[in-house]
Amino acid sequence: MRYRTVGDLRVSAVGLGAMPLSLEGRPDERRALATVHAALDAGVTLLDTADSYHPPGAEPGHNELLVARALAAYGGDTSDVLVATKGGRGRPADGGWTVTGDPRHLKRAAEGSLKRLGVEAIGLYQLHKPDPAVPFEESVGALRELLDEGKIRLAGISNTDGEQIRSARAILGDRLVSVQNRYSPEVRDSEAELRLCAELGLAFLPWSPLGGISRSALDGPSRLPGAGRFGAFHEVAAERGVSPQQVCLAWLLAKAPTVIPIPGASRPETIRDSAGAADLVLNARELARLDAQRNGGS
Repeated sequence: MRYRTVGDLRVSAVGLGAMPLSLEGRPDERRALATVHAALDAGVTLLDTADSYHPPGAEPGHNELLVARALAAYGGDTSDVLVATKGGRGRPADGGWTVTGDPRHLKRAAEGSLKRLGVEAIGLYQLHKPDPAVPFEESVGALRELLDEGKIRLAGISNTDGEQIRSARAILGDRLVSVQNRYSPEVRDSEAELRLCAELGLAFLPWSPLGGISRSALDGPSRLPGAGRFGAFHEVAAERGVSPQQVCLAWLLAKAPTVIPIPGASRPETIRDSAGAADLVLNARELARLDAQRNGGS
């Protein structure tokens, strides 16, 4: 396992996005715990969760409680594991997603996460999404207050643009350590934010990093690897004798030394495969082929 940094902490170059363990279609508890334990066994030391990762209309925190139980039940040392959680979103009974960036709500949400995770201070607390009804600076100000109170150790933001990243940096200084935006072969809208994070030394945590890859092999009529929209990823995988998912994550890692993908998983074998991408180094020719592969193109 290779390592990267979040603030002053060393974490695995590939993390685990725990969301699939708690939403619709989630595995039973035994398999969910086994998935987290498989991640830890593979050297993964960054676990990403959120208070809103729960079934629609249910009480917040299903995923946080699950992660806490998994860590408590693990037989090995977990002192170097960074649990990153988020606040500011909700999941009402209709199955949608709400956004609430009010500082009072964020502080209450962080208190709830703190209790569910069973820690003295949350390792990394992230604003889940800017609320268009609340000035962004006020939401980030809540993170600053939580830092000052010692309830969170590090702060991050998610689903933000370059201007918001710079604004949060001005408010939080070097206590802002990460940005979590969507980025994958299928969705590359945050390329500028990825580059800005590399410039500022902020960890960039791509969510849904495997977007397009898992489905692309089924797009072509032959249903063979390489037949879909992202054939280059399948072709490189076949040449290397690894999965297309590993190639995708290795491609992301090559984007910048600050990139730390957090692929989701709901089975132990899936996260074991993803963790293996940390040790897969692609050459310049392979990376050029993958960079050229866009949605619907080659």
